Amino acid sequence: MGAMRAILWDVVPLTVMVAMEGCTIGLTILAKTAITNGMSPFVFVFYTNALASILLLPFSFIFHCRDRTEQPLFTFPILLRFFFLGLTGITIGQNLAFLGLSYSSPILVCAMGLLLPAFSFVLSLILRRTKLDWRSPSFQAKVIGTLISIMGAIMVELYKGPVILKTSVSSSYLLQSKQQLLIFSSTPEHWVLGGILLAATSLSVSVWNVIQLGTVKQYPEMQVMKVASFYSLLGTVQCAIVSLMVEKSQSAWKLKLNMELLLIVSTAVFGGLVRTGVHRWCMQIKGPFYVPMFKPFGILFATIFGVSFFANSLHSGSVIGAIIIGIGYYGVIWGQIREDEAPEDDSAEPVDSLEKKIPLLQEEIMQV
Repeated sequence: MGAMRAILWDVVPLTVMVAMEGCTIGLTILAKTAITNGMSPFVFVFYTNALASILLLPFSFIFHCRDRTEQPLFTFPILLRFFFLGLTGITIGQNLAFLGLSYSSPILVCAMGLLLPAFSFVLSLILRRTKLDWRSPSFQAKVIGTLISIMGAIMVELYKGPVILKTSVSSSYLLQSKQQLLIFSSTPEHWVLGGILLAATSLSVSVWNVIQLGTVKQYPEMQVMKVASFYSLLGTVQCAIVSLMVEKSQSAWKLKLNMELLLIVSTAVFGGLVRTGVHRWCMQIKGPFYVPMFKPFGILFATIFGVSFFANSLHSGSVIGAIIIGIGYYGVIWGQIREDEAPEDDSAEPVDSLEKKIPLLQEEIMQV
């Protein structure tokens, strides 16, 4: 009985994480469909984050109801950090992500999202948070992984490649009826522009990651979920300002009882509560690197969905480039794992605790 329970304890987190990636790609395809059919990506980001903030704020107080050590959340330095967390993680990151999605496809979203560890590593070098140690295997792995990721991104941008699966006239007609309900890739596409916007999203999220890690280090007793709810609220206010500047037509703001409203609610609940809670639970029982290891699974799901349901929408170049980026992604992650497992010198800074490695809020249209 004990052995069976141990096996289930290993299988359940794995199954849940794979399901999370599948649901994420499903929501990405629905978002692509809604945006292609006329929904403003800026309005979508605002409504989604507004609802997520409304749900997250009371949940954060319930989550920390037994926590007696509370850091003041309304001092000017902390509010300034909240402002920039909302700016980089929500206002810039998510608006660029959905705009990039409107010009490309979910497979490119997955590919460019895997640049996040590479950008984070480059930023750590620029900010001198990582020492140049060419003799260290972990440092070498991160450098090689970063270079491979960049090479894959360049390939995705410059080489689209032939269609993976061409359908006959009869099957194409049947799939065309499905594409009216679900759209994987719009025509015509602005592939290069979409890729640049999505790469900029990864860079913005990398900056967000630096800010949130610095916040947790400087204020170790701060209640994580409350931080997430407050910076999400500030990000929503920023999104409202941007959306009002970009979308001045009243028709763009009207919500109807249709698939768009269901998508907004589903994305807010899934991204704001479900995925955040699941990721946090998996990190607590499996370690801080367990959740990131599943992110490349999005490429697998996007490829399966693209080949199975969407005729002439998935190109070989995008899939090959995404796989190359995935290899580089795992290289950087492996280097980070080796670095954290290595014994430290007395003069070195202490390794961050698990709590410091758990992001304040699992963002991400890079996961929608």
